[in-house]
Amino acid sequence: MKTLRFFVVAACLMLAAVSCDKIERDGDNDGENPYKALSLSTKSAEYARLGNSFALDFIDRINAAEKEDYIISPLSMQFLLGMLLDGAQGQTADEICKVLGYGAGEVASVNEFSLSMLEQLPALDKKTKLSIANAIFVNNKYPLLDSYKSTVGRYFNAEVSNLDFSNGNGSLKTINGWCNKQTKGMIPKVLDKVSSNDIAYLLNAIYFKSRWTVPFSKSNTSKETFIQESGSKKTVPMMKAKKQFPYYEYEDFQAVRLAYGNRTYSMMVLLPKEGKNISDVIAALKAADWNSFMNNWSTWDEVDLWLPKFEIEKYEIKLNDILSAMGIHSAFSANLADFSAMTSYPAYLSFVKQDAAIKVDEEGTEAAAVSIAGMTLGAALPIKEIVFHADHPFLYLITEASTGAILFAGRYSAR
Repeated sequence: MKTLRFFVVAACLMLAAVSCDKIERDGDNDGENPYKALSLSTKSAEYARLGNSFALDFIDRINAAEKEDYIISPLSMQFLLGMLLDGAQGQTADEICKVLGYGAGEVASVNEFSLSMLEQLPALDKKTKLSIANAIFVNNKYPLLDSYKSTVGRYFNAEVSNLDFSNGNGSLKTINGWCNKQTKGMIPKVLDKVSSNDIAYLLNAIYFKSRWTVPFSKSNTSKETFIQESGSKKTVPMMKAKKQFPYYEYEDFQAVRLAYGNRTYSMMVLLPKEGKNISDVIAALKAADWNSFMNNWSTWDEVDLWLPKFEIEKYEIKLNDILSAMGIHSAFSANLADFSAMTSYPAYLSFVKQDAAIKVDEEGTEAAAVSIAGMTLGAALPIKEIVFHADHPFLYLITEASTGAILFAGRYSAR
């Protein structure tokens, strides 16, 4: 069975803080690259907790929808939805807030939280390369509101660029080029075409590259049998190590954690027990208190670890249906969407999708993701055609605007 198909590829992008006694056991605590924790306000810490609940729900729905291996970034989706939230009003804003787990009307606090994450995450580990970038590419026919551009520039460091969408190839080259650059070539393309009817494309890109705190020995890697979910067997390159790891055993699964760099970031591998599957693992995580789960890795056991060496060159998923099922409905409706804080033109989400890639080997992990939302022209108020045929006698007035004083009055009857 494909017991490792998700968590082995996605957990590397989850943030895992560990206590100082664990840091001292082995690894890179050389004084020049000490472990750092995020410094968050009480409100932002609560948003971080709620964000993890969103992430597990997001993972659960994609796991249920996909039959093949996948790699996603819940954090990238949170940043993208945060930028959309800044442009939304009314029901549309309330739905985005609810799906993210935040309270309605707390946009300002959400922005402060997003800025704190954006600024602090890349600086936590000198031996981990983590970059987070946001951009909005705008159709120059439909400019965004200055107030919106100012907000996303301040809190999301979003690069806002005006393009000529009627020059589809030129715009496509610019947008895909940005993605290629921000992901170090791992995601070279996210769009196949640009429509002149689209108002803007909002993007978030995350790139992660780090070495294991203690790398695997390449000489220990060998071909082993991997049992897929269907029961079929496949031979894969399996990395091996026998040493002490943070380990925990639960009713439905075993869990081991592999650290990167100064142990700020780590990969958790959650292996379903016999008779269980990944859906059972996710259900257990959703039922548990996430902070309690993260802080209960107190045991260091001798583990005979086998972990596949693998690569997913590109995974792509359209998220309209999944986000709608989570509760974001009006944003995808041409008639109901309200992005009036973003643009004075009627706009709605034509699509949201995510592209991602990952490589895991003896030295460490390299992963990237791009989340993109397409904004297109929505439905303007219906224009009612008025018929006015002055083909029979009529009255006319000549008036003064400020007072309504009638200067002249007359009738015309063609007599």
